Amino acid sequence: MKVLFVLTSHDELGNTGKKTGFWVEEFAAPYYSFKDEGFDIVVATPKGGQAPIDPKSEDPDAQTPATERYYKDEEVQNIIANTHRLSDQKAADFDAVFYPGGHGPLWDLAYDKDSQQLILDFYNTEKPVGAVCHAPGVFKDIKLGNGDPFVKGKNVTGFSNTEEEAVQLTDVVPFLVEDELKKSGGHYSKTDDWGVHVIQDGLLITGQNPASSEVAAEKLIALLKKIK
Repeated sequence: MKVLFVLTSHDELGNTGKKTGFWVEEFAAPYYSFKDEGFDIVVATPKGGQAPIDPKSEDPDAQTPATERYYKDEEVQNIIANTHRLSDQKAADFDAVFYPGGHGPLWDLAYDKDSQQLILDFYNTEKPVGAVCHAPGVFKDIKLGNGDPFVKGKNVTGFSNTEEEAVQLTDVVPFLVEDELKKSGGHYSKTDDWGVHVIQDGLLITGQNPASSEVAAEKLIALLKKIK
């Protein structure tokens, strides 16, 4: 089976002069979960080429066994340096799509028409869609064929307002993931800050924060095995 990972191309943290990108752990833990199960994995970004890494995700306290494996893995470093272009990807070529977070997606993928259409194409052909931490923000402007927001009536989670406050970026990000999911009619739930919380609603799997990324991937793998 084949899974598409979609990462951000955005590397500017608002007007702070600091850098952002994707969160290493939220890519690494799911990546190795799929890889170790024998999945083929393609990684794409809006611009293609090097996917920017959020420097904060390289801090010592953000490291896990999966990130340590990632830093020693030349093959995956090469994949991240040479991502495919998102506009070239088709849902028909994959069994599922997964969006790791980091703050970057709030600036590019949340407004990316190719990403929005791709998610609809996966969902409408009964293929699972997964997103973790800030990545559920990419559902923000997606509308179903009947005009309803993509997450309306669905049980979802994502980076909470209190977690955004804790990292002191509430006034920097273009929108708050929790607020946006609620505004779109999603049934949002969360656990304590930094706790593991993953919600599955049919084909849609969302995780609250970096700690939830591996469980989100495991749920997606289990779902794929079930429907295959």
